[in-house]
Amino acid sequence: QVQLVESGGGLVQPGGSLNLSCAASANILSITIMGWYRQAPGQEREMVADITRSGSSNYADSVKGRFTISRNIIKNTVYLQMNSLKSEDTAVYYCSAQILIKSYWGRGTQVTVSS
Repeated sequence: QVQLVESGGGLVQPGGSLNLSCAASANILSITIMGWYRQAPGQEREMVADITRSGSSNYADSVKGRFTISRNIIKNTVYLQMNSLKSEDTAVYYCSAQILIKSYWGRGTQVTVSS
């Protein structure tokens, strides 16, 4: 069992930045893939970025060049630095952890991009 707690969401103007954090209850090096997903109202949940145990990262086309996923192994925390935010980035952002075939989710943090 892995608990994930997200933080760092909020209201930001277009063009602004936010840094999300996801604290895991387990050693993140024991987790196959950790990632960030988002879900906007009326839309399906979509992958934003993920990072493997070896440190390889992957991004959705819509956020490439604007978002950066990183991790702190000592703190068992994964981050999502979001720059040049757009209104279409507004969503609830969820942290996920996959160990073998099992996936774990946090409760989410709201990100609202609006002037």
